[in-house]
Amino acid sequence: MQAEYLLDNLKFISQGGAVSIAVAAMLLSMSIGSWTLMVTKAIQGRCLKSSNMVFLTRFWQASSASPSSMATVMDENLNKAENPFARLAAQGINAAEHHKRYTAQLLAKRLDAAAAKDDGSTALQEHSRHDEFIAQALRRVISQEAMQLETGLTLLASVGSIAPFIGLFGTVWGIYHALGSIAVGGQATVDKIAGPVGEALIMTAFGLAVAIPAVLAYNALVRGNRLLMGEMETFAHDLHTYLTTGVPLAATMTAADLS
Repeated sequence: MQAEYLLDNLKFISQGGAVSIAVAAMLLSMSIGSWTLMVTKAIQGRCLKSSNMVFLTRFWQASSASPSSMATVMDENLNKAENPFARLAAQGINAAEHHKRYTAQLLAKRLDAAAAKDDGSTALQEHSRHDEFIAQALRRVISQEAMQLETGLTLLASVGSIAPFIGLFGTVWGIYHALGSIAVGGQATVDKIAGPVGEALIMTAFGLAVAIPAVLAYNALVRGNRLLMGEMETFAHDLHTYLTTGVPLAATMTAADLS
């Protein structure tokens, strides 16, 4: 019964001409594209969640150990390009080392000049510049990660917005085509109109079936990205504290609580 019903619907679409076939093909391609993206994003989200938890645990454990442990953790996680927290940490560490490497001589000269003038503001200025340099590097990575996470969301938003209207257009065209065929046949009874019109309404249902999952997935992905960006900003704040003070913020809070 279901197979015969499906064949009748396909027959109706083919009888609608090139316009009905094009509308059905467009909705089908939208459905395939959106579902492919939804499945891909869901798999990536699960992998990211697991990878991020492992990296954060190992990172903060290594931060309280020797520098070699930190280097080992970073080398192991930098090979996993899907981990945004590893990229954020690597960029912050590279920025701190870059600033330290290329400003050491300049800082020494300025400190000598400040000592000659008996002025201690130069050291404070250099420390402020060091903090701002690392903060800018971290903000840049967070912006890049946000843009990367938003990849594909435009497709879901577009499908959710236009798929119902495409289905409605297919319905209008199908009804027009059906009424034209009935007018040519000269029979306008209810049993002759109900069938073609009901089949034409399938296009609207098809459009809604394509749009509703896309809208739900878009909202879920936007919420997931917002939560992930909040976690990244929290990690960036803690990382900035660690790179500027040399002591992890979590370790400081634990020591304070214990005392």
